[in-house]
This record gives sequence, structure tokens and C-alpha cells, in this order.
Amino acid sequence: MISVKDVSKTSLADNPVIAQMSINNHEQVVFCNDNETGLKAIIAIHNTVLGPSLGGLRMWSYKTEMEALNDVLRLSRGMTYKSAVAGLNLGGGKAVIIGDAKKDKTEALLRRFGKFVNGLSGRYITAEDVGISTKDMEIIHKETNFVTGLPESIGGSGDPSPVTAYGVYLSMKASAKERWGSDSLEGKKVAVQGVGHVGEYLVKLISKEKAKVFITDINEEKLKSVAKEYGAEVVSGDRIYDLDVDIYAPCALGATVNTDNLNRLKCSVICGAANNQLADEKIHGELVLNKGILYAPDFVVNAGGIINVYSELMKTTREQAMQQAEKIYNTISDVFKISKAENVPTYIVANRLAEERIKKASKN
Repeated sequence: MISVKDVSKTSLADNPVIAQMSINNHEQVVFCNDNETGLKAIIAIHNTVLGPSLGGLRMWSYKTEMEALNDVLRLSRGMTYKSAVAGLNLGGGKAVIIGDAKKDKTEALLRRFGKFVNGLSGRYITAEDVGISTKDMEIIHKETNFVTGLPESIGGSGDPSPVTAYGVYLSMKASAKERWGSDSLEGKKVAVQGVGHVGEYLVKLISKEKAKVFITDINEEKLKSVAKEYGAEVVSGDRIYDLDVDIYAPCALGATVNTDNLNRLKCSVICGAANNQLADEKIHGELVLNKGILYAPDFVVNAGGIINVYSELMKTTREQAMQQAEKIYNTISDVFKISKAENVPTYIVANRLAEERIKKASKN
């Protein structure tokens, strides 16, 4: 077998998929197609040193297949690091289905995807993500046992969103402690971008602590209901980046921490549930540090979801998952301490913690 290191620059240019895989040393990428159901999906397995790869299934209307590939590669790498830092015996994987979840999702399509997952014989375990629900997981489960995040009615752990939001909430408190000397969020102005499952639970938690909450989302109906329920103030579109707030919490899609938005942000802390918040780790990780903004690395912050589905695999309770998620507070605090001591971006510290655990395991 020819390793990535043996592949010439010429052949990489001729094979953009392999070139993309080699950047972060992905183990395997599976392209799935079924004309009858309309399924077009990609499964990416980044690393299985610590255990089988586990990561959610996202359904999204990507503009191009390359955009979908880039997303699934970034997300799967993030899952590797997320599980490693959280202390779980899991590797990183992710899957995307190209399509509109509201229009194109059918039982036949989901079941066909389940067959592809089953064909990987456990190297990849799927779960829910954007555009996919616990009900969808139940349908996929008809074709494979390599599924987590199943409804509680059939023995699963149910919606992982409450545990994810709890981890974000604790990270926000740890960030407040680092920045202002107290982990109380009372009186803090927090801008939450995206009030889906996780975002709404987060708004609930920080509102209880009497934070002043601003929210935005592409779903107008959801915005109105969340605003009414928790007394949050609705902000339209990208005006969220111009608010004078203490904390910016990206809880929708990634890459919102980019050059343009950083020039607009007036926050002191970035701490949210979205994956891959930094559009470019090196560029925007440095910019965040130079601007004096405290960035809580996303894959540490949002690890509650993977902790919850891991508890399902281990047959433990939701209460035990919550207890495991509480460790996120100390992990984030440690990242801040090391970053401050070494004067390096927080993302570098978080990456290092993950890579050190994987490296240690690979030698055993």
C-alpha cells in the first residue's frame, strides 16, 4: 500500500480528494450515491487510534460537492480532537448528505444511508447533527446498529442538545472567570447566533442566570418563540456582529470568526456551540489573540453532545453524562492558563492536548 507521504506532488494535484485527505491525515473517505433515493453523501473517518470514529450526520444544501467534502473533513477532524480532549475512547468521523432536509429527506434515503454506514462494519458510528433528528436516527437504525442518539423510547439517550448546551454554559462561566474574575453571568450581555436545539437550551440556562441575551436565527418563527419564552432581544441578520456585548456565542454553522467579522466584533469572549468557528485556525486564532478576545476552543466547549452519545454506547445514564460534561469547565480553564503562560492562541493549546493523548495511545 502506498502511504500519503509517498504520493508525489503531481499525483496529488491530479487527485484533489487525496490531497485534501492528506492535509490532516484522514484515514478514509467514503462517497455514497444512490440514484433511486437521490442519496448523495460523504462519510469521513479522520482517526481511529482511540476507538471507532463517531460523529453526527449533517444534511445541508451545499453549493458544490467540494464544499461538502471540505465541511465533512473539517468536522471529522474536530470530532477526533473533541473526543480525545474529553477523555473518551472514540475516534473522529462525520457524515454529510447533500440536500435540503426540509424537501429531500425521505425514509428511503435515510435507510439507504444506513446501509452504507453498516457496510463500514463499525469503523464509523453515526449520530444526529444539523438537519437530522433523533427520529431520523431511528429510521437509520433499521439498517444498522452503528447509530447513537436514538430516542429514549427505544433505549437510546435521546436528544443530546441539553448536554451540549450545558457544556457550553459551563465553558461560558469558565471564560467569565478568566476574563472578569467571577464565573457569574448575571448582567453579562451575550449574543447567541442560532437558536436551534442547542442554542435554545443555552439561552434558557444563561437567562436563568440573569444575563442580557440577544438572539438571531434564519428561522423567524423560532426567533419569536425563544424571545417570548426567555425575554431575549431579537437581532436581525448579521447585525449580531456589531453589537456591543461581553460574549459572542456562535451556535449555528461554522467559520463565523473570520477576518470581516473580527473587524466588527466588540466582544471580550467568544464561546459557543458551533463547530469550526475559526474560518482559518492559524490566521484567525492569532487575530483573536492579538485583538485581546478570549476564545474558548469550540471542540472543547461543545463536547457535551459526544459525551452524551458515548454514554449511550456505554449504557450509562443522562445524569452520568451531565457529570462527565461538568469536567469541561476545568478543561477550558486549563487551556486558558496554558495559553496565558505561553502567550499562544488557545486553539493551539487545545489541539496539543488532543494530539498528545492520541500520540500516547498510538504507542501502546
